Amino acid sequence: MIPLLILGLLIQNPGAHGYELLAFMEKRHYKYIVNFTKGSFYYNLQQLEEKGWIEQIQQKPSTSGREIRSYNITKAGRAEFEKLMVKYGTKSEYVNLQFYGALLFANEYDKNKLLELIQSQIDQTKTRIALLDEYLSNTQEVPGMTDYYRLMNENSHSHHLVNLEWFQQLKAKIEGPVLPKQDEPY
Repeated sequence: MIPLLILGLLIQNPGAHGYELLAFMEKRHYKYIVNFTKGSFYYNLQQLEEKGWIEQIQQKPSTSGREIRSYNITKAGRAEFEKLMVKYGTKSEYVNLQFYGALLFANEYDKNKLLELIQSQIDQTKTRIALLDEYLSNTQEVPGMTDYYRLMNENSHSHHLVNLEWFQQLKAKIEGPVLPKQDEPY
């Protein structure tokens, strides 16, 4: 999916250089869409250029003396973008959270350690919600234009809220009801 992201970003930002594209992916939290590293990003950028789907348009010297390569998408790259949109746009997969795999064996695992795992999921989910809140509060809808990325993030936000509630309920269920001490009245 990294090629789709790079091609799409170049359509949105013609003439961007590699670092700018990577910064867009990081700032927009594309890591929640696809796993990528700096190395995998630059590898895919190089592959797109070798396949003729993007091309360098200029090389600007930077103040550090390093060469900055700017790119545009080619006609062949636009065709590949269209293919990738169909490929990923028609895919529908089950949510495959690794936590669910671990939860299959929760009864065979130490209860306190399981509670720690669930708390970790709660903490991570709260972090994702905070990042989405930040993004959504810092962007505005443009009248007459559908911002699909914003809509996707609103949907993701809703899913994370549901997941947070579920993790919290699961934790409470495992912890069990708080019973009064023997000498306290019911």
